[in-house]
Amino acid sequence: MSRLTITLDDARYRALKEAAAQRHKTIGQLIDESLEFFGIKSHDQALELVRRARTRAGLTDDQAMALALNAQHAERQGL
Repeated sequence: MSRLTITLDDARYRALKEAAAQRHKTIGQLIDESLEFFGIKSHDQALELVRRARTRAGLTDDQAMALALNAQHAERQGL
């Protein structure tokens, strides 16, 4: 497991430490849960998510590409 050093102001650190204690978790566990909540995934997790979505969608590769390109075009038109 990798280690990470971050800089927080004293008030934010105390709040994080208190929140972890109230939930009977470590600060690392809180951060990990927060990343999961915001959808931040590892490359392998993202690939698995795409694989499951493709299986459930029942689209061919060409259909999936057309759908993605249409969505991208529609999004860009909104800019």
